[in-house]
Amino acid sequence: MEDRKEVQNLKLRIKYFGFSLVIGTFRAVSKFSFKFENIKELVSRCYYYFKIWLLMSKNSFIVMLEQKKLFFLFLLGKVLRFGFFILFLVFLVKGTENLAGYNSNQVIFFFLTFNLVDIVSQFLFREVYRFRPLLVSGDFDLVMTKPMNALFRVLMGGADVIDFITIPPLLIVLAIVGGGLNPNFFQIFSYLIFIINSLMIAAAFHILVLAFGIITLEIDHVIWIYRDLTNLGRFPVDIYRQPIQGILTYLIPVGIMMTFPVKAMLGLISSWGILFSFSLGILMVILSIKLWNRALKSYTSASS
Repeated sequence: MEDRKEVQNLKLRIKYFGFSLVIGTFRAVSKFSFKFENIKELVSRCYYYFKIWLLMSKNSFIVMLEQKKLFFLFLLGKVLRFGFFILFLVFLVKGTENLAGYNSNQVIFFFLTFNLVDIVSQFLFREVYRFRPLLVSGDFDLVMTKPMNALFRVLMGGADVIDFITIPPLLIVLAIVGGGLNPNFFQIFSYLIFIINSLMIAAAFHILVLAFGIITLEIDHVIWIYRDLTNLGRFPVDIYRQPIQGILTYLIPVGIMMTFPVKAMLGLISSWGILFSFSLGILMVILSIKLWNRALKSYTSASS
């Protein structure tokens, strides 16, 4: 009885936290004024930065492809790890008939979705892993003087060619396995929107890592802590007991990033869950950018 009361109290606290989060997000978003001129300028800036991203990604691809042996070793390692884990999941679910109430196809789809979010975020935000040398060498001073947003440069300064190669086959496998779940149009649309929200949360985490790196110079350890936490989303968070499940869903939103898209595909997300998830994604991006701007104010130039 006491355990049930504790779980109920935890759920009430989570709901109260979620309600406060939604209200706070609406207040933050309401501060922005949207005019036609602003939208036109925003589209123009996005196109400008997209061209810069293409140029930097092209340079990153050229550098990586010059090291052919290293490139093929990394690619082979990713493919083997992915294949072995798929086999592990198949044998695991066959031995237990289901995992937290999900059948083998659904569990595999959870794992594929985890890989999609993880690989796409690494593809887009690979430059974060190279941020510490910029700080230590003083090259970040040069980044600050260039006519582009410094956050954009250190967050999306060059895509990863290995992830670029692995994304298309992953999408094909996702489409095949997802088609076996017989989703309707609304469920597919919800899944895609939740994937975008997951990438927003991933972007917020990476921005927080960059801000923390400016303040402490500790980037490598923090980014790997983030990777270890997200690896808990390889399986649906339903397999964890309370309060771990609640922590991974609401406090450290691994569940929202990795589990909620599939639940939306299966029609298992309530309207409250949808509202909370997107409110959290928007609020995390806003807060991470604010922390980044505050960290920049405390940045000490290498020449000073």
